[in-house]
Amino acid sequence: MPVLKFRVYWEEDESVYRDIAIKPNQTFLQFHQSILQAFEFDNKHKATFFRSNDNWQRGREIILEKDSIPRKAEPLLMAETPIAAAVKDPNQKFIYLYDFAKSWTFLVELIGISKDENAKLAYPYCVRKEGLAPSQYGTKGLIGDKLVEMEEKYDLNKEGMSEDGFSEEGEEDEESAGDEGEETGSDDENLY
Repeated sequence: MPVLKFRVYWEEDESVYRDIAIKPNQTFLQFHQSILQAFEFDNKHKATFFRSNDNWQRGREIILEKDSIPRKAEPLLMAETPIAAAVKDPNQKFIYLYDFAKSWTFLVELIGISKDENAKLAYPYCVRKEGLAPSQYGTKGLIGDKLVEMEEKYDLNKEGMSEDGFSEEGEEDEESAGDEGEETGSDDENLY
């Protein structure tokens, strides 16, 4: 069975994207869940897909669950709609909207079709991750090795620093400050 490969861009920064491989007979519900997993988002909010054109205009909607919102065209349901039913051209685009209050928007574009699936993979499958995923609820916590790595990189445990990593203003060694003032007329002074 062929496999479709979609690139899912975060709308605010196109350098942040995930490539997801999915079979044409899998549903938009499975695609929705794989996007959330790839961007490390939870599954607590409503979502919708829109078919789109090359100008990223919203077309027919593919919704998570039935609602009473009036639309020009009857929306499709994610759980009942296979991916193949909405892919009409080789560069098919979708807009994926998650958490309507926060309005997380992702641009989805078909970037490739493989003739055969990989029997070792469970589809849908995130085949590539680029960029740091946005944090769904604010800043992500730094734990374990990442924090140690930052401490080493920025030398946060430097001596002479307060507990918070800041040096105390005006706490320079008074002797060295006095010595600097005494050396007037030095040849080194003109270099700065």
